[in-house]
Amino acid sequence: MTQANRSTPELQALVDLFYGAPESLGTFREVSRDELDAAAQELLDHDEHMTVTVEDYHGCSVSVEVLETRTNDTHYARKILLRRERDSEVVQFGLVRLNLSYLDPAVRREIESQQAPLGRVLIEHDVLRKVRLLSLWRLDPGPELCEWFQLATPVTCFGRTALIYCNGVPAVELLEIVAPS
Repeated sequence: MTQANRSTPELQALVDLFYGAPESLGTFREVSRDELDAAAQELLDHDEHMTVTVEDYHGCSVSVEVLETRTNDTHYARKILLRRERDSEVVQFGLVRLNLSYLDPAVRREIESQQAPLGRVLIEHDVLRKVRLLSLWRLDPGPELCEWFQLATPVTCFGRTALIYCNGVPAVELLEIVAPS
């Protein structure tokens, strides 16, 4: 099974939560590390929490803006923006789906309160976690991403799909797209 065959369903499943077609968000193409620009390599090609990576890269804390949520008996999903606290500029767009059965009720309540980025909540609650990078993506952003990233015309963006294992089980699925530098 190729990397693209293994990772595409996760991308599609996440995008399907909030978009009728992936093209509404952007046109995606799976890429290797070598096809990323230097900033995207630093921001995306790792097995760490994006909250920490983005804060280190930008030299300040980030806040979360939850744009939309979906909840059922077993899962909580949200569409988010991460904004730099110093100037409120959007530095990341994300789609997140959590399997709620793998999270302690206190962690679940804090995530659902929508007050802090997911990575920060998991770190502060000392949830045993491991991030696994699935795929790197190059995308031509759709109108919504262009608006959030303040792009007058579409500019190539990069993102990743990843899983967060909480206490040894894959509890969180992620699509993370960084604003172009």
